[in-house]
Order: sequence, then C-alpha cells, then structure tokens
Amino acid sequence: MCGIVGYTGSDIAKNILVTGLKRMEYRGYDSSGVALEVGEGAAAHLDVIRRVGKVVGLESELSNIDSDATCGIGHTRWATHGKPSVVNAHPHTSCDGRIAIVHNGIIENFAELREELEGRGHHFKSETDTEVFAHLIEEAYVETHDLMASVREACTHVVGAYGLAAVCTDEPGVIAVARKDSPIVVGVGETGSYVASDVIALIDATRDVAVLEDGQFAKLTPAGVEYTDEAGNVIEPKVTHIDWDLDMAEKGGYPDFMLKEIHEQPRVVRDTLVGRMTPAGELDIDELGLSLEELNDIDRVYVIACGTSYHAGLIAKNLIEGWARIPTEVEAASEFRYRNPIITPTTLVVAVSQSGETADTLAAIRDARIKGAKVFGITNVVGSPVARESDGVIYT
Repeated sequence: MCGIVGYTGSDIAKNILVTGLKRMEYRGYDSSGVALEVGEGAAAHLDVIRRVGKVVGLESELSNIDSDATCGIGHTRWATHGKPSVVNAHPHTSCDGRIAIVHNGIIENFAELREELEGRGHHFKSETDTEVFAHLIEEAYVETHDLMASVREACTHVVGAYGLAAVCTDEPGVIAVARKDSPIVVGVGETGSYVASDVIALIDATRDVAVLEDGQFAKLTPAGVEYTDEAGNVIEPKVTHIDWDLDMAEKGGYPDFMLKEIHEQPRVVRDTLVGRMTPAGELDIDELGLSLEELNDIDRVYVIACGTSYHAGLIAKNLIEGWARIPTEVEAASEFRYRNPIITPTTLVVAVSQSGETADTLAAIRDARIKGAKVFGITNVVGSPVARESDGVIYT
C-alpha cells in the first residue's frame, strides 16, 4: 500500500518527511522518494530524491544533503503500473520540473490521458499511471497560474481513485491536496501544516486531524490550511481527535511487524473488548450502527475480506455460528460481487480490511449496499473508505 506525507512550515522538511515515511512502513512498499523546495525566486527549484528499497536508504541519501528546505512531499510506493524502479518511484514531475506530485490510487483512464498528453507535446519519464497527474496540472497551470485551481482542473479529467499532494516552485510553501476514494488526512501543528495518507505520520505534530471526503481539496501553507470543494468554495471539514498512542503502530522492539502483531493478539482482543462488555458479561457494540430490532432480524452474515483478513473471517464464522446460531459465509472480496450472492435487507455484511482501502473489499461493500444489506466495517484506519462507507465500524 502506498503512503503520502507532506509538510510546509518553519522546520526542516526532510526530517519530517523521512519520519512520516518510516511510520508508514508497515503498509508495505518497494520504493520511496521526496521532493523538496529549494532556493528562492528565479533560483527556486525542486530537489527530487528517489530510491528503490527501504526508507533507510532514502534517509541515508538525504543525510548527505545539506538542505534547509521547509516545504516538501514524500511517498512510499507499491508498484502497480510499472516495475519497482527509481524512475517509477514518486514523486513525479512536470516536463519543466517545476511541479511535483505524489499519488495513491489507480487512474483507470491513464492510457487514454497519456496518449492525449503526448500528442500535445508532453514527455513522460516513467511507466506509471500517476505521472499523467503531473502533466495535467502543468497544462492547467499555464492557464490558471494557481496550483490549487490547476489541481482541481486536473481532477476533472481523471477517472479512478486518488489521494494527491502537489508542490510548485512558483508558489513556495504551498501544498495542494485532493482526495477521491483514497484516504487523506490533514493537520496543523505548532510549526506548520501537514498532510498524510495515514494519521500515524502526523501524530507527533497534532492529535486533531481533518479527514478529507471525496471531492474535497486542501491548500496547505505554513500559516494554516484552507479547505474547498470541487467548485472552489471554502468549506469547514469535520475534525477527528486521535486518542491512541504511537507505540501501537511501531515495532515495539520486535524484529518485524508480523512477529510483533502475533505477540500483540491477546492484548488487541482485550483492548477491542474494553468498554464493550456489560457487567453481565454481554457484548454491547454501539458502533454496529444497528438497532436491537434490526440486529434481531439479521438471518444471514457474510464476512468479506482479502488475504489474512479473509483467514480472520474463517475464525469469525465459527464464533458467529456457534454463539449466535446465524448462518455465516466467508467470501473472498474479489469474488463476492461476481457470483450474485443472495442478499436481502436482513443480511449483514462484515467487511474486514486493515488499511480500510482494499479495492476489492470496497467494491463488494458498494454492491452489498445497493442490494440492501447492512454493512459493518472492521479496520484500523480512521476515516478510510471502508469506515466511511459502512453503516458502522470498529477500529482495531
């Protein structure tokens, strides 16, 4: 899963970006990179440093660079379009190198857009779908001379999912952010403004974050953040307070995250049940988003998930059928919507996704909702698409 982090303020940007990227290593990635704003006026330019492999390699490279840049964006990539390589790693830049972008998600019409852009004289350096965003923004900037407006214009041409952050040397200290179907959180700390695809990257700076909704945009400056809708109208986003501690998402002394998570399982189960057990020993899960009457009417449960989440669902089937005596099926999310499952208004679909953005699980959720099912999400990311598109959600 890809990761985004960005900062603009008064501190040294490269240190903040590397710390944020390392915090998101648990998501998995094959390459990483940053773009830093360097210099002023006519001498302003972007330093783009990218590496294949672990963030520690990028960190080592940056440690040899004497940069006092206070604005930049960073990214960890998991290859989709194009093999893992330096040229395919983010950030990607415009033809003139004055605009850089990082992007999570998939651009479904990228081949068509790329052909059109190349026909208009744009030169592509990578195999990625993401790079079309850099050129679309560059093209719009010629007309608007406004980075935020250019990002909004670029988004009107794209079909697919995106969490996006962009910088431009002509607008020092500004980061333009957009979101559609890919998580983006924004926060303001004592020394500047932050953006990331996971709140863990911001937790040192602030515990109060704005989770962008689809079609919302944010303009970050050292002084604060302005939020707008697709038409450019100023809006006030919902602010979420994060009350869990950083240790929950770090390795805690274990050599890798898998071993750490195995040893954490008993505590995680206890923590998940805290506040949800009544004195009589019954479960009271307010987050279900169902009334007692609706819950009593449930006559079928589907657990939909991918990978290890699917295997967790197999355990859930035994527990639900054993305790609640309700027929339960566990489905691979990638197959669920293609086999025309039996769904009625008395069906409960439980969607399990650590990241909250698994594409197949999201597609299955949407199909189940169209057919009238109640959907309950189990995820680990506040404000993620699974959380937002479910009737109720528990964060693990």
